[in-house]
Amino acid sequence: MNILDKIIADKHKELILKKLVVPVSQLEQAALFERETVSLAEKLRTSKTGIIAEHKRRSPSKSVINQDLNVEDVAKGYEDAGISGMSVLTDGKYFGGSLDDLLYARAAVKMPLLRKEFIIDEYQLLEARAHGADVILLIAAVLEREEIERLSEFAKSIGLEVLLEVHNEEELQKSIMPSLDMLGVNNRNLKTFEVSTDISKELSEKIPDDFVKVSESGISSVEAIKDLQQFGYKGFLIGENFMKTNNPGKAAAEFVRALSTSP
Repeated sequence: MNILDKIIADKHKELILKKLVVPVSQLEQAALFERETVSLAEKLRTSKTGIIAEHKRRSPSKSVINQDLNVEDVAKGYEDAGISGMSVLTDGKYFGGSLDDLLYARAAVKMPLLRKEFIIDEYQLLEARAHGADVILLIAAVLEREEIERLSEFAKSIGLEVLLEVHNEEELQKSIMPSLDMLGVNNRNLKTFEVSTDISKELSEKIPDDFVKVSESGISSVEAIKDLQQFGYKGFLIGENFMKTNNPGKAAAEFVRALSTSP
């Protein structure tokens, strides 16, 4: 069983318990459930930089990244830096995140927030809406086409945008459907954990122009973004690069400045 299979198995157990404690009706009555969401897709389409910065404490591959910062401080720093949107890891066991992180980030900023989670059930979409998310992530590697369709359509019905993540052409072909807003290509090989932006370049022509193209993982330089922009990418998910510093907001601001002034 690989790490992704373990995470999904744990997620199924987690959801059984969560549904016993917090019923759907309670999520639907949350103060944030009816708020007007902010479009990340539109932000990316009009942004010159297109950076989605992440809040991530740890990961299965890197262990601890940064556990010393308040999520609201990180969120404010990112927003002040001119970031297009923020990705908030909410998985507890493997990434050290929680839905409270999403809630605190929402209280601190107005920019679009992506709930980055291993989503397998509509219940998690209701959680995302109730805790202030604007966008949800669906991972093609763990979902069948019918599940992607069902979950993405449900997300849209409750006002959430959908970023669908793929790792290869097979996943991309099974995933293209009108209920998606953004298509993300993860540059990390799930089997070897090696990272290369070549996969983003290879798949760029196969992604229809209806969707905002997002490149994820392994992006740590202005040059990498400039290179990927030539392949039609408008969004760039940057995780550990900012979070491994003492001041992610400052690191993001310096990166945005360098990107904005780069020829």
